[in-house]
Amino acid sequence: MQIRIFISSVQREFAEERRRLVEYIRQDVLFGQFFEPFIFENLPANNQNAQQAYHQEAAKCDIYLGLFGSEYGYEDAEGISPTEREYDVATENFRYRLAYVKQVEKRHPKESALITKVEQDVVRRTFVNYEGLRSAVYASLIRYLEEKKIIQKFPFDASPHPYATLSDIDENKVRVFVARAKAKRNFPLSMENGLEAILSGLHLITSDGRLTNSALLLFAKNPQAFFRPSEIKCVQFYGTKVQKPAPFYQVFYGNVFELVDQAKAFVMSHIDARIGDHSSDDNVEYELPESAVHEAIVNAVVHRDYTRNASVQVMLFQDRLEVCNPGQLPYGLTPAKLSSKHSSEPTNPILAHPVYLAGYIERLGTGTNDLIDACTSMGLKKPTFVQEEDFCITIWRNVDGVASKDTENLPEDLSENLEKVATETTTETTTKTTTETTTKTTTKTTEKTTEKTTEKTTEKTTEKTTEKILRLLAENPYLTNQELAEACGLTADGIYYNIKVLKRIGVLSRVGSDKSGYWKVNAWDGVNDELSLPSDQKKDTEKDTEKDTEKDTEKDTEKDTEKDTEKDTEKDTEKASLKKLNDRQKQIIGIIKDSPQVSAEELSLKLGINLRNVKNNIAKLKQMGILLRIGPAKGGYWKVNN
Repeated sequence: MQIRIFISSVQREFAEERRRLVEYIRQDVLFGQFFEPFIFENLPANNQNAQQAYHQEAAKCDIYLGLFGSEYGYEDAEGISPTEREYDVATENFRYRLAYVKQVEKRHPKESALITKVEQDVVRRTFVNYEGLRSAVYASLIRYLEEKKIIQKFPFDASPHPYATLSDIDENKVRVFVARAKAKRNFPLSMENGLEAILSGLHLITSDGRLTNSALLLFAKNPQAFFRPSEIKCVQFYGTKVQKPAPFYQVFYGNVFELVDQAKAFVMSHIDARIGDHSSDDNVEYELPESAVHEAIVNAVVHRDYTRNASVQVMLFQDRLEVCNPGQLPYGLTPAKLSSKHSSEPTNPILAHPVYLAGYIERLGTGTNDLIDACTSMGLKKPTFVQEEDFCITIWRNVDGVASKDTENLPEDLSENLEKVATETTTETTTKTTTETTTKTTTKTTEKTTEKTTEKTTEKTTEKTTEKILRLLAENPYLTNQELAEACGLTADGIYYNIKVLKRIGVLSRVGSDKSGYWKVNAWDGVNDELSLPSDQKKDTEKDTEKDTEKDTEKDTEKDTEKDTEKDTEKDTEKASLKKLNDRQKQIIGIIKDSPQVSAEELSLKLGINLRNVKNNIAKLKQMGILLRIGPAKGGYWKVNN
């Protein structure tokens, strides 16, 4: 025999919530086995008095579920509404009562009085919208089944943890969440309400004060101390199969929000991005839609099966991105249905609701459709959904794009083959610049010498371009493409393609967003503010030079020509740099001349600009050779070169 739930409210105010609650309870794979909800709208027509029928249902139900909002409803001759009558009948017949109060700006005085009466008898829960109501009802019905010993275990997200306490919660994480939820969904609580009140409002703490598993996944100081598999493994493969070598492999830890942010940053930093006007880091166009990557990762983290000893996996291949999570789709939902309009049935609704409140899920039930639209609107192949042992979402890359070409055959040892790969890809870009510089020198040599010198100088300049970019970014990882172009004497296009190569072969990666992030040099070590090749590569280079010297009878002439070319290039660069000295840099130089031991922080205060701006300008002055640091960061001083 099923457990009857009588849903009571002012019908016109909660018509939508009543209908959706009935559908949810009946269709849920667990609740559908135990509960049968009742609303007056489903009562068959007969000659029985409507009010009498209500009272009979309220008297014989197993659970009374009351919804209270702004309206009190129709009043009888005694001034009492049907909703209050139904509550009184349920109370007189000792029914199990659940109460949910919607947060509204204004209430009817009698509705406020009714809520006060209800609060004296039962613990009521609050909600803002249907998603919040469903989450609260879910937690209440699970609690009921456990209390009645109908089930012996809560679902994972609603289960109380056996030994975790409030001391395991990171209040700062809760504070960050509250700020996000207030900004995104008008979350009504604040830190002033207290930690327990916030957790209770999110249904993350039981009536006897025990933390649920969801509370720990969301706000624990160290979630992995409680749930070791709650991590994300991210890996990049250069081919289309899972095979070694895997140039990038990282395991991320943290709470639900941190996991999503870290995994998303991993993917976005390992795919191609184009800057719209090549003049700034704004208006970046990624090869994959950022919203689709975000949705796939959020879906995997929120809807995974946390009872399994497996991790979420994010795998980036040459032709696709795969995001897989341990778990199964809810009963009745198939991969095919995900491509069309479908109901939202979170595997972990208690966990999903705070994620929605924080804005990580835009609209419950539309995520996969939004993901598909984002990809197809960019001309990408429609994403695929596969349910086997794990559930996987595949977002397809544009295999015809530059980023996907010839990456299958990249060398395994990236650092030792940097010169070869970088030279092959960037020679075309730098040929024009090198030729113009070389022309100034070739008037001193014969036609034959010029031909050989131009060819070798092109290769040498290309090598120096990639080395210089890495050196500049090692010194100042916040440089923009335009600033790199000015420092290297290249066009923005030249910098763009050089960086793309360095990212593709794994030497350079972007950390964080395009506006506030920075560059990370992965495979090169900074020594004395300069970047050097690995020792093995240096030896190989020296051997090649010796062989060339023995074979080439015109080596001396070529050396002289290359030296002259380099000198001319350096002079031109130096002159151009001095001409481009801006007013801010002149101010910095003036202050440093007066106070050589001044710190970057003091410069920031004196100039009235942020610290990052100061460091950026100092890095440029060092690149120009105008500014030199003598001694360590603490105790040293600045030297201005004339």
